[in-house]
Amino acid sequence: MKKSKLVQRNQVLFLFTLPILIMYCVFFIVPLLMGMKNSFTDWSGTSADYNFIGITNYIKIFQDERFRNALVFNFKYTFLLTVATVVISLIVAVVLNQKIKARGFFRSIYFLPAILSLVTVGLIWNELFYRMIPAIGEATGWSLFQSSWLGSPKLAMYAILIVNLWQGCATPIVLLIAGLQSVPVDLYEAASIDGATAWEKFKCITIPYLIPVLNIVIVTCVKGGLTTFDYIKAMTDGGPMQSTESVGILIYNHAMQEGKFGYSVAESMILFVIIALVSIVTMRMSNSRKVGD
Repeated sequence: MKKSKLVQRNQVLFLFTLPILIMYCVFFIVPLLMGMKNSFTDWSGTSADYNFIGITNYIKIFQDERFRNALVFNFKYTFLLTVATVVISLIVAVVLNQKIKARGFFRSIYFLPAILSLVTVGLIWNELFYRMIPAIGEATGWSLFQSSWLGSPKLAMYAILIVNLWQGCATPIVLLIAGLQSVPVDLYEAASIDGATAWEKFKCITIPYLIPVLNIVIVTCVKGGLTTFDYIKAMTDGGPMQSTESVGILIYNHAMQEGKFGYSVAESMILFVIIALVSIVTMRMSNSRKVGD
């Protein structure tokens, strides 16, 4: 009797998960398999005819200097984005976790950018950089602000990074505040009795308890940095002089503008593998330290 009820319960649970499983297969597994197949062809994306060319696309990609430059940009951008997001979000979260006036108001203000569209934010900041930065340079006489950063090959990446941080820190701040509130107050009191400094309490108590949250923040930042597209498309479109051309922009240009769909899918497959490997390494490194270590 108990066994039949257990079987019936499992069947009901399976039926509840079946729609999600079907959607996952249709919208992820099937396109992934189709993409893997297309990466071994010379399909243009519009033609009904194509030829299987084996690993030719992959060989050309690893020989393509433009792809290597885009990959270097992605890694540099991802590193700066991850470090800056963790540091800024952690500082703001610690401040907003204190007993300050209008704490709820400030928490709402810091989360506001998260509800805006990425493209909308990019277009708004695009206007700010083109109109506000030169005005600041003209008023102050600082050479750094004489022209828009988006027009400079050396500064365009940092302009995009600022916009990404302005919007991208919102969710990590909320997550870290929730993590800070889960730290037992008794530990801080015991550490104070033992003569621990504020830095020692932060390093030995706060950080270990925030490891699960930091794992999420770091992995999402790494994934977001390696797949960055919206901000660049809205603000620079990969320019000036391809200085902000990420792998995502390169894939888009090859597929939509140059008609090399099979080639672009092969680039996507390589990026997929890179993201998976970097995510695994990041999670293992961040999981090496836990509460009590």
